[in-house]
Amino acid sequence: MIRCEGVGLRYGAQGSAEILRDLDFAVPEGGFRWLLGHSGAGKTSLLKLLYLAIRPSRGTLRLFGTDAARAPRASLPRLRRRIGVVFQDFRLLPHLSAFENVALPLRIARRPEAEVRSDVSEMLRWVGLSGRLDALPAELSGGEQQRVAIARAVIARPSLLLADEPTGNLDEPQAERLMRLIRELNRLGTTVVVATHNEALVARHPAPALALDHGRLVSGG
Repeated sequence: MIRCEGVGLRYGAQGSAEILRDLDFAVPEGGFRWLLGHSGAGKTSLLKLLYLAIRPSRGTLRLFGTDAARAPRASLPRLRRRIGVVFQDFRLLPHLSAFENVALPLRIARRPEAEVRSDVSEMLRWVGLSGRLDALPAELSGGEQQRVAIARAVIARPSLLLADEPTGNLDEPQAERLMRLIRELNRLGTTVVVATHNEALVARHPAPALALDHGRLVSGG
């Protein structure tokens, strides 16, 4: 599902310092990986590579069997449609209700409207927001916005789910509820990578980890 070989990333011009250096690892189809490391270790930059927001400065990044580092730009939207992403800053569309934000991936995929209404209502019920379907993001708390963002990321059953600190705005019961959802998706075949600082969560849900330190992989390669 994911294979990095000699991957390096720099944001500036050639010769500037690399943010990520010499990454070599693979995540099999249906695998689960924690992504660990202190603030500034490179976790968010690696996730950006994996959801194709940026391309490596060097090395090979293969997703779904495609060399994403060298694939034509026109082919990237097709790959992105197979990836669900939970962002730290939510990225909800402010003019859309909670229901419409979650429905967006299904509408883009042209799912039948009856299926959209059923699936979105059930997903928002599962994350504890059945009473907030019509609320705009500005009317929701940080934790509620996080749950809407999570529901939107998983509603279309992505092949690959990438989550950047998905429990950061949730209390412990909600964090546990989220992890049960993510592990169930994983059990059903979704490949999952979760970046977190929550050591208690990692301890309760043991799984292989990719650990970064100053842009280098120190375990899990």
